[in-house]
Amino acid sequence: MQGDRIVEAGSEVKHPVGAEVIDLGDRTLMPGLIDAHVHLFLHPGAEDLQTVQESVPQRTVMALLAARDDLMAGFTAERDMGTEGAGSADTAVRNAIDAGLFPGPRLRISGNAINILGGHEDAIKFNPEQHVLPNAAYANNKDELVAAIRQQFKEGADFIKIYETGPDEVRSGKFSTPYQYTEAELSAAVQEAARVGKRVAVHATGEPGTLFAAQAGVASIDHANQLSDETMRLMREREIYAVPTFTIFEYFAEHAETPAQAARECKMLDLHRQEFRKQIAADVPMAVGSDVGPFPHGTQAREFALMVQYGMSPLAVLQADLLNGAKLLGWDGQIGALEAGYLADVIAVPGDPLQDISVVGNVAFVMKGGVVYKK
Repeated sequence: MQGDRIVEAGSEVKHPVGAEVIDLGDRTLMPGLIDAHVHLFLHPGAEDLQTVQESVPQRTVMALLAARDDLMAGFTAERDMGTEGAGSADTAVRNAIDAGLFPGPRLRISGNAINILGGHEDAIKFNPEQHVLPNAAYANNKDELVAAIRQQFKEGADFIKIYETGPDEVRSGKFSTPYQYTEAELSAAVQEAARVGKRVAVHATGEPGTLFAAQAGVASIDHANQLSDETMRLMREREIYAVPTFTIFEYFAEHAETPAQAARECKMLDLHRQEFRKQIAADVPMAVGSDVGPFPHGTQAREFALMVQYGMSPLAVLQADLLNGAKLLGWDGQIGALEAGYLADVIAVPGDPLQDISVVGNVAFVMKGGVVYKK
């Protein structure tokens, strides 16, 4: 390593005079992990209440602590998928980390995300007279989408997050979810982002919203509980990534408040698992994202184990994370590999992740940009 870059990698490398040597024994060296779907501004607890009761400054402090926890768990790059009501505060978090003021992953941020009136992230269950603010910016048509996108970019967003579906239901054993934007509206959003060289990611769990997103040419379809054959074909041809986020579904199932809710969440996870196998068979491009935030930061390596448990090989999951994740975050050729010229994002784990993927949940060493954060 020299500065923030890898100079040479291999079983034997030159050691310049005065170079520091770090002996990690028989641990396996890997590129830093990538989480393509995080919420730094959320923590376990009632999500709708924390966004109302906690001030933006308080939530920003919590986000910095969450970023630290994720880095110490080996995640050296992340995509923050919306501040959930904290506006563009993630711009300050990203910039503080980039300036070396606080430890954390390198970040791609989306600001406050975008949603329709009465949609997935609106404040629906509160007294209307209290005028509780939504957890995402409103946009109800093409023109409002373009205006909201321009505002997000003005405030520092690296990409745009749009809520395309919700709420989800299981009716007679079948998954159901309403779409929020038409294909034409999503296309307008994708085109506006592309005008300035940026992209759009969507929260989209099922049809027809997932199809509209694929037709519009988004960068990723996050959650992707249900994808039609046509949607999968488009995703494969256009290299649109599915980000399954199994860990959040498992967490909700295990921490449901009532037996009825637990049964619903377990059914949702089971259907998601069945659809995932179809997506693997259809060669849908995958990236790894956990939706960490509602469950504790620093524990999201569970996503790797679940993707293997539900049908992918350890090698395929690591490729989805490191190679596809680097492309999705716009750092292809910069992160995701231990090669000369790449950023020096390096972790060490015990054992062989190709034999036991769970070892990525026990990171013993973390370097980001040539700086050692955990040893």
